[in-house]
Amino acid sequence: MATFRIKAVHETYKRKPVSVTIKGKRSELFGKNVFNEMVMRETLSKDAFKSVMDSMEVGARIDRKLADEVAAAMKNWALSKGATHYTHWFQPLTGATAEKHDAFFEPVSNAHAVEKFGGDQLVQQEPDASSFPHGGIRNTFEARGYTAWDPTSPAFVYGTTLCIPTVFVSYTGEALDNKAPLLRALQAVDQAATEVAKYFDKNVTKVNATLGWEQEYFLVDKALASSRPDIVLAGRTLLGHSPAKGQQLDDHYFGSIPDRVLNYMRDLEQECMLLGIPVKTRHNEVAPNQFEIAPIFEEANLAVDHNSLLMDVMDKIADKHNFKVLFHEKPFAGINGSGKHNNWSLSTNTGVNLLSPGSTPMKNLQFLTFFINTIKAVHDNEALIRSCFASASNDHRLGANEAPPAIISVFIGSQLTKVLDELEDVSKGKLSPQEKTDLKLNVVGKIPEILLDNTDRNRTSPFAFTGNKFELRAVGSKANCAKPMTVLNTIMAKQLKDFKAEVDQLIDKKGLKKDEAVFNVLREYIKASKRIRFEGDGYSALWEKEAAKRGLTNYKTTPAALRAGITEEIVELFEKLEVMSSVELKARHEIELEEYAMKIQIEGRVLGDIARNHVIPTAIRYQNMLIENVKGLKEVFGSDFKKLASEQMDIIESVSHHIAEINSKVNNMTEERRLANKMENAQLKADAYCEKVLPFFEDIRYHCDKLELMVDDHLWPLTKYRELLFTK
Repeated sequence: MATFRIKAVHETYKRKPVSVTIKGKRSELFGKNVFNEMVMRETLSKDAFKSVMDSMEVGARIDRKLADEVAAAMKNWALSKGATHYTHWFQPLTGATAEKHDAFFEPVSNAHAVEKFGGDQLVQQEPDASSFPHGGIRNTFEARGYTAWDPTSPAFVYGTTLCIPTVFVSYTGEALDNKAPLLRALQAVDQAATEVAKYFDKNVTKVNATLGWEQEYFLVDKALASSRPDIVLAGRTLLGHSPAKGQQLDDHYFGSIPDRVLNYMRDLEQECMLLGIPVKTRHNEVAPNQFEIAPIFEEANLAVDHNSLLMDVMDKIADKHNFKVLFHEKPFAGINGSGKHNNWSLSTNTGVNLLSPGSTPMKNLQFLTFFINTIKAVHDNEALIRSCFASASNDHRLGANEAPPAIISVFIGSQLTKVLDELEDVSKGKLSPQEKTDLKLNVVGKIPEILLDNTDRNRTSPFAFTGNKFELRAVGSKANCAKPMTVLNTIMAKQLKDFKAEVDQLIDKKGLKKDEAVFNVLREYIKASKRIRFEGDGYSALWEKEAAKRGLTNYKTTPAALRAGITEEIVELFEKLEVMSSVELKARHEIELEEYAMKIQIEGRVLGDIARNHVIPTAIRYQNMLIENVKGLKEVFGSDFKKLASEQMDIIESVSHHIAEINSKVNNMTEERRLANKMENAQLKADAYCEKVLPFFEDIRYHCDKLELMVDDHLWPLTKYRELLFTK
């Protein structure tokens, strides 16, 4: 193993940058491989085009005859792009994407064949549903499931395959994917937000939730990554001593991008342009060999699809450049982990960002309506929000190195805090004496149109307002954005429906004017949700105590967070808005608990294997070398050897101590894992892995890392942090 490590390092230093040739401007490349609106205008009849657009905008059903026309146009376009196969591209509950390729080719006789693709193949397919996570919805012998075309996310050609974004449902109709619940949540928030937006503009007929994700990741040389069993099997390093230099000098952040990495980024960005993924930003992140890519905002469903596609593309492009992409939230101990910040807002069909302050008091009242309702929604559902980014890998990241803590709070900045405090103090919603129109509250009128430079950033806040959007910072880098977006849009839909009901009641039963009624309800929401607002250091022990006083939850582990995310109230919330049924929610809960236990189980097995089959044998080999050295000193110096060999004797004793501790703790960990595996209840099994198995990881790592510092570098079997993080 040590020989392979040395060869891997030498191979890395011989790497030559992969040349990249980008032909044409980015704007000319954008969407070239996407069956988008422009292509449909050129290839579809007026009726077919209108049918697809109506399906995208209002959810209208597409006539099967018109679906045949769309399929024919899509097939001809894909063939012109070099496609030979098509696939229904979906997002099962594995967290990854899935695809089954079928050829357009179909023989019609012994001597003749055609390329065939009709409306039936476009609209619906039948992949195996039993082999994907289903949480008990399907029996293992019941294989039938369906993928159904999602017209709101355009088809695209990747390589030689036409990819058609779809939902994935069971034979009995339950969603088995991440997309179907998201689409339902987006429909719910559209309906609720549109009704509220009409208070301020009768021309609003649709509200889209928008998402701008920021994808952080590590790049490691492929040969070096392949030399580490833990990276190969678990996606992170389970042991390894921190290098002398880490991120303490802050010299990597926003630094000059290494040439080899820049070539990778250029190649990646070119592919993104062709696939219509509007990536705009690239830069070095804080930790060594950590980077970020980010797009322009898009409609949330399309943004989720694009992020899932991006991660697939990143892997494939990295392989060509002899890199391995690490999406794990904490692949290296002692330095920053990786997140996927979800920047969320609401936008009307009239082009207005509802979370952007306006230039008039009326526009600012609209802004405050959606701004305060968002805070109230988070306040009322903070435990649910915590559960939406819970995972075994993200647990390692939360609460340190710029990752927010497990306590959910909302940061809005000092200026908006002052505005809300002033609004709270207005006792009866009185109008300003200087203004005589419907609502010209002096406080509202003073809100600046652009708050981007007036609102500071708080990197320790899990949910922060950043000028014209809210940023959910706690989502992990390997997560599918669909889950947090489903949760956020669902709770916002519920909140806006409640808000409208309260406002209408004040108007109808108490005779208040619309603006005055809106203000009175908002003032009460400010008071009711005040405890969720926090402007300080989220890492502080004082905040943890203060949060407990405020009654905020602090679920530090995934099993605890998931338990809190499946209460009767939460089930009722999702069922009432028809986002997910009780069956779908409980199935997901079961899947997430099982996934947690399996992830810890795999890591425990890998750690035990490395410790016993790599670390201990190497330590014994080195110890034997020292023993031979001591024997030699005794032969040469006789009785005086003890003084000369004292340091070697100390090392021999220390090595023995660490070997014994590793062996003992691996035995204990294995026994606890065996006991956990016997548990049939998913919650109890996850709890056992969290509380009984996982604590051994750090203890075993401690002793292995101590041996790494002692054993001859040429003998050590694992590629070290200094090689993984600082090899370009």
